[in-house]
Amino acid sequence: MKIHFPLLALVLVLFSCTNSGDPEAVAADTKPPEKQKFFPVTSYLKGEIYNLKKSGINPLKYTSVNNHTDSAWLKVEELDAAFREFLEPEIDSLNLVTLFTEKSFLDQSLNAITLTYDPSAQLPDTMKLKHWDVYIDPDANTIKRVYMVKEISETRSLQLTWVNNQWCKITTIVIDETGISKIEKEEKITWDF
Repeated sequence: MKIHFPLLALVLVLFSCTNSGDPEAVAADTKPPEKQKFFPVTSYLKGEIYNLKKSGINPLKYTSVNNHTDSAWLKVEELDAAFREFLEPEIDSLNLVTLFTEKSFLDQSLNAITLTYDPSAQLPDTMKLKHWDVYIDPDANTIKRVYMVKEISETRSLQLTWVNNQWCKITTIVIDETGISKIEKEEKITWDF
């Protein structure tokens, strides 16, 4: 190993010195940055909703407010309305690349490739979407989970956690007059019985 390290260092030094300083050579060596390609989260969610409708299963919705939980069957006709807030804006590689950046890494604690999307600059006031993550199973190459945050107002935000082919949870968080965040409501919709 001791012999390989100096040899590697020498190769790197020689490689870095091959540029003659000629401006045309420098221009030829530089490539334009690749355009970001975002995972199409909206298409994924619409596909999940479509599959749920076609399965013939009515999901069970648990609504928790102030430590009290009620449950009710969700009709197929109510699915679009239940998820509407998270289907806009369209998340794909065409419309949000100027506003958000993608970072990806392998999270070994979750055994997932994580794609994290955060604003690249100040977002327009009309943009409610603030952040989202996509978790991919590296072994099966399938989506494990999607997480999204939308700010509805200065004191209210929504969080969506969607677990592939199992359930989703919409959490409403409010900031009270003292500035403390608290969960106002949780709605868990499950279809994997």
